[in-house]
Amino acid sequence: MKLTNKTYFKKKKLALAPSVVVIGGGTGLSVLLRGLKEFTSNITAIVTVADDGGGSGILREDLGMLPPGDIRSCLLALANTEPAMEKLLQHRFKEGMLKGQSFGNLFIAAMNEIYGNFETAIKEMSSVLAVTGKVLPMTLEDVKLYAKLEDQHIIEGESSIPVKNGEYKSKIDHVYIRPEKAKPVDDALEAIREADCIVLGPGSLYTSVIPNLLVEGIVEEIDKSPGIKIYISNVMTQPGETDNYGVLDHIKAIIKHSKTDIIDYVIANIEEIPEDTLSKYIKDGARPVIITEEEEKKLQEMNIEVIKNHLIDIKKNYIRHDAVSLSEIIIDLVSKKKKN
Repeated sequence: MKLTNKTYFKKKKLALAPSVVVIGGGTGLSVLLRGLKEFTSNITAIVTVADDGGGSGILREDLGMLPPGDIRSCLLALANTEPAMEKLLQHRFKEGMLKGQSFGNLFIAAMNEIYGNFETAIKEMSSVLAVTGKVLPMTLEDVKLYAKLEDQHIIEGESSIPVKNGEYKSKIDHVYIRPEKAKPVDDALEAIREADCIVLGPGSLYTSVIPNLLVEGIVEEIDKSPGIKIYISNVMTQPGETDNYGVLDHIKAIIKHSKTDIIDYVIANIEEIPEDTLSKYIKDGARPVIITEEEEKKLQEMNIEVIKNHLIDIKKNYIRHDAVSLSEIIIDLVSKKKKN
């Protein structure tokens, strides 16, 4: 009974906690969500569906459905289910025609076929997994991501952007989607309007975070929202996408694809990465994203407050954000605003 009461009061506390909208995709977003659900149950994840590679890309092409990969990762991050269920949904087949495909992706594909609607399929799967908060696709339309490089090359397809740009050795000028006027999910707009806090990232800048800002109405609603706007800077650069980028470069790219004054705070890592872990990333062409004093000064001139902290979590030699530390910072910023 004591445990039941403890669980009840924890749920009640989380239900009264701030409302947070997190926008992005990929591993970065799911990592943050795992930490965030320990501080609030009022979470909405708005997730990119521009992915066209891997198992998701195969299902997208074969079944004509939206790519489920990033959605699956976010659902599992927010799920309250048994470890065996998570292991099942994350399982990738090793042989046969399904080799490389995730069971979780197939689960979403089945739900999509049963309900005939991707949004409904995600809602039903959220119910099955007892998901904290909501996971929403950025749009229900079949969008394709393109990148225009500074050397004028145009790259078609999300999965091709870092690969082809790595060959061209140019910088990305901007990205765009087709169709241009892709409609957002109504629940996503409503969540942004009601949010105490809107978080962009962490995640691949041009292929996970920015695509969400290209959907019609998303930037306008973020701009109008009374909630604080936070960008979480990536810990490492991404080869073929953000080579040699600093924190300021990431911010400028977001502003270029949205509007000035869209960000109130940037959270940046200042923790040094162990040499044995870092060397593997450097070999692959990635570099740490460390904020400089000059960048910090320029960001302050742009009315963006810089929050610096030790934010590294290394697991199995992979560099990730420390989700709990990030979440504490986010909730603390919201609390301070409410007090003021």
